[in-house]
Amino acid sequence: MSMLSVDAAMPPQANILYQEACTLEYQHDTQGAIAKLVEAIKLAGDDAMLYTKLAGLYNDNDEYDKAVETYKKAAELKPNDAFIYISLGNIYETQSKYQDALDAYNQATKLFPEYKYNYLNIANVQTQMKDYKDAISNYNLFLETYTQHAEARKSLANTYFVSGDYEKAAAEYDTLYAKNPQNFDSFTNYGMALFENKNYEKAADILEKAIERDPENTAAHVSLALAYQELEKNELAQEQFKVVFQQNPDLQSLRFDYANLLADMGKNSEALEQYNLYATSFPQDGRVYQNLGLVYKRLKNYNLAILNYEKAVALNAATVDTKKDLAACYHIQKDYAKAILYYDQVLAVDDKDYDVKLNKAIALHATHKYQDAINLYEEVSAAKPSDIAQNNLTEALIALGNEDLKAQNYSKATDEFVKAISRGTKDSKAYIGLARAYRACKVNDKATEYYEKAVSLDPEKTAYSNEFAEFIAEVNKVEEAQQKGLPNLSTSDELDAISLTLSEEEKPAVNLTNSVQTATEETKVNNTTDLEKSKELITLGDDSYKKHKYDDSIKNYKAALKINPSDEVTLLKIGNVYKLKNDEKNAVDFYKKAIFVNPAYADGWFNLGLVYANQKNVEESKKCFQHVISLNPEYAYAYYALGLAYETEKNTTDALKNYELFLKYNKDTKVSNDVEQKIKTLQK
Repeated sequence: MSMLSVDAAMPPQANILYQEACTLEYQHDTQGAIAKLVEAIKLAGDDAMLYTKLAGLYNDNDEYDKAVETYKKAAELKPNDAFIYISLGNIYETQSKYQDALDAYNQATKLFPEYKYNYLNIANVQTQMKDYKDAISNYNLFLETYTQHAEARKSLANTYFVSGDYEKAAAEYDTLYAKNPQNFDSFTNYGMALFENKNYEKAADILEKAIERDPENTAAHVSLALAYQELEKNELAQEQFKVVFQQNPDLQSLRFDYANLLADMGKNSEALEQYNLYATSFPQDGRVYQNLGLVYKRLKNYNLAILNYEKAVALNAATVDTKKDLAACYHIQKDYAKAILYYDQVLAVDDKDYDVKLNKAIALHATHKYQDAINLYEEVSAAKPSDIAQNNLTEALIALGNEDLKAQNYSKATDEFVKAISRGTKDSKAYIGLARAYRACKVNDKATEYYEKAVSLDPEKTAYSNEFAEFIAEVNKVEEAQQKGLPNLSTSDELDAISLTLSEEEKPAVNLTNSVQTATEETKVNNTTDLEKSKELITLGDDSYKKHKYDDSIKNYKAALKINPSDEVTLLKIGNVYKLKNDEKNAVDFYKKAIFVNPAYADGWFNLGLVYANQKNVEESKKCFQHVISLNPEYAYAYYALGLAYETEKNTTDALKNYELFLKYNKDTKVSNDVEQKIKTLQK
């Protein structure tokens, strides 16, 4: 299928003209050769060879349109000649008519599939058309036959590179460089492919060679700067960036990377300049505002740090770390509400970030949200060692105790001061607070004990000593009045001394452990009129309770408490009514008052445990039930409740143990049957 053979059927004169055309072509007289062939075609217009030769001469003379038309005529005369289509494909490719070229090459392959070289033509055109996948496939088909074809392998490497397959590109460049290092000329692409594969050391080596051969190769300088930056060869990277901007000052897209380098080098002012230049050209790139914020934060310019971090947030570019930094800046600026807002956004992504939880707790603490702060301090302390969390937890408990003290929530305040003290604090504020809470509740022996501790811890605080002295004087007055049969001081008189206000309705019950108090209370309760009135009010409360008139029952019970505030049974009844009304907060408060009045009141502890159990606070409920048992080891239902709690925790061993103890002490046959069935189920 040679294009040079002469058709035997060609007329002699036409053959002579053809031979003369070949001679003129050899003598570089292209126009003369074309003229001869045109004459020959007039004599033998159906000879494909003449058209093929003429088309080739038109192509050599850059007369591409004439060449295409002539090849098409040749293809009409000789439609099975694959090489005519290859020649057409070459011209189309030269004209950048890539689809036409591809169609021609594909036709050639269809006619002559054994001609493997055509795969190279097809691959080259597909690369131009950015059909990289098919181009790569055809390059590889070609190289299966022509394994040593360096240009094809180079084209394959370049196609891998432009398609983003840097690993395979680097592998092909490796092969080419290893075989012929002297003639290798793809250092820039090779180095960039290595860089994209994170092979920074080798990338830098290759890119240095690229620059040796062409110092004006800006792309190589850019990639080398970035490679040095990744290798933390910051001084070398900076020199390369300088060269890049000397060669192309308008390369604004690179200023972000340059600014990052300068920031890493601690050159903050220069970094800010580069970030701002970049932001001018790319104002919607949120990354630049993140990094500007970081530099300003480093410089302690928190206002500008916040401004830029907020821009990053507005552009949806803020990372979790950015939001942490933003929260920290607001925190430093004492804008705790916004700090908490961003702490919450961080925790929504990672609720195990205990450093952020600690910071949020501190912000809550600063805004006097003590209970929320306490909860977080406790969570952080349970998860990881933290002296800050431990110390702040104690401070928050004291602060909350003081708040409750001012609000006359004496039972709650007492709990909080006791917790703070049990943590080993030597802060006198905890002891003076507890002293005041006991004083308000007339638990004078305890008040005395904690006044003494507060004064001993902070002897220079004369206010404590003065307050303690006033308290002792009041106690002495009470004793003196009792001895003389005089009426006791009013509650309001006593509380004026420590600037507290306690409404009659909200007076907490007290524990009668002090001889002075006992005498005082006995004086009150032994008053026959008061006793009868108290009983009458309790009876009214009981009747209202039976009729489900809960508000009336509470009113009467509380009226009875005004006469005898130390009546733990009435306090328990009020708690029970609140529990029926699903007001667990008040129920807990009155149960606590009942056990505050009488710490050995097992029913009070038991009912408090039931509320905790209902709130799914299993741990606190267990503590209550265990305390009931410590007071009364035969309190059957405490064992039953403990068994249920342990069963909730899937602690079968302890659940069974407590159910069996319930059976030992219980007298209710029906419940016993139910528990026996539970035991059988758990033992399976």
